[in-house]
Amino acid sequence: MSAQAAESWLLKLDRWGNPSYMTLHLQDEDGKLTGTLDGDALTGTRKNGQLLLNVVDKQGKRYEYKGSASADRLEGKADFPDTNDAQARASHAFSARRLPDRPSNAPQRHEFAPKDYSNEFSATRLPVLTVWPGDTIHTTTIDSGGVDERGVTRALFGNPQTGPFFVMGAEAGDILVVHLLKLKLNRDYADSLDAIVGRAQATGLAARAGTLGKPVRWKLDRERGLASPEQAGDALRGFAVPVRPMLGGLAVAPPDGPAVSTGDTGRFGGNMDFNDVVEGNTIYLPVQQPGALLYLGDAHALQGDGETSQYALETSMDVEFTIDVIKGKAIGMPRVESPTQIMTLGQAGSLDDALRMATAGMTQWLQQDYGLSLSDSAVVLGSAVQYTIANLAGRSVGVAAKINKSLLPRR
Repeated sequence: MSAQAAESWLLKLDRWGNPSYMTLHLQDEDGKLTGTLDGDALTGTRKNGQLLLNVVDKQGKRYEYKGSASADRLEGKADFPDTNDAQARASHAFSARRLPDRPSNAPQRHEFAPKDYSNEFSATRLPVLTVWPGDTIHTTTIDSGGVDERGVTRALFGNPQTGPFFVMGAEAGDILVVHLLKLKLNRDYADSLDAIVGRAQATGLAARAGTLGKPVRWKLDRERGLASPEQAGDALRGFAVPVRPMLGGLAVAPPDGPAVSTGDTGRFGGNMDFNDVVEGNTIYLPVQQPGALLYLGDAHALQGDGETSQYALETSMDVEFTIDVIKGKAIGMPRVESPTQIMTLGQAGSLDDALRMATAGMTQWLQQDYGLSLSDSAVVLGSAVQYTIANLAGRSVGVAAKINKSLLPRR
């Protein structure tokens, strides 16, 4: 092994049956190790297939990792401070896999054909593909019911997702940047309902809405870019709306803990159902796990604000996107940028809380990237912010705050 050989590893720690993932960077100088583990400094040795790592965190606490080492795997026991007794120690199993070296400094294009799909946003699911910042990925999604472009059921209903994609260099505290280059319909129909979600029903409407909830099949005219109900009655004969393909699901893996259903949302993204997640826009997601672990799915040919019909025009799609990473910059929630607007998405259990989160997120963006004070931000919000209801159909709801970029100082 050459002097100062750089290595990157994904380390998995098992704490009483609960997995945690960390990024391990090593420099090896003839068996003498230096580097970092999730940003904490380490020293150690590797000799005759045995590994010893000593780590000191930012609070001065000490950790020891000891075990076996091969070219692409580490495993052993870690000695930790006890979480409840300052005088005690705890032993936890760990393992690590060597992450690949970048094949070329030039950005790569990847063609990925999914073989299976996920109904959870999870850090424990094995990545389907490893990519680097600057790379472009072309792949496909299936619809929210698990049906692909050929009409074949490929997964369990409930917004099954393509992924996750492991992004080299992405770590907790970074921002994953997803440039949506193409969202292309790949079949000629979509499915929805003639429903109105309960949150949008007044008492009088609710009393009459018992007959709603029937399936609606839509014809997608891909050549003309129009959608129309296949079995329209006289009142809707000739009714057609321009399609605007979007991704209802886009997320990085959530923090350590239980996996999250692909029907739910969080600050990591999720089933956002925000109809500005469209071709040509850029989405910013706060990284929670090593490699970010990007999931995408729940394609819609079209969706009105709020997804008030419970299902939008659910369909399958070809997706092409480019990945980037912004290092060491924390954001509180998903952001979306179009050629003309910046948008923050607040997601919570009530519209009031979602509104508060969207406003806080926009204030953070104005201060971080545009140099505005809190007072300046209040002036801009009071005169220029636009609020839309992103999602009413999930267990949580979404509110988007939007500001026209033409009104803001140049970044």
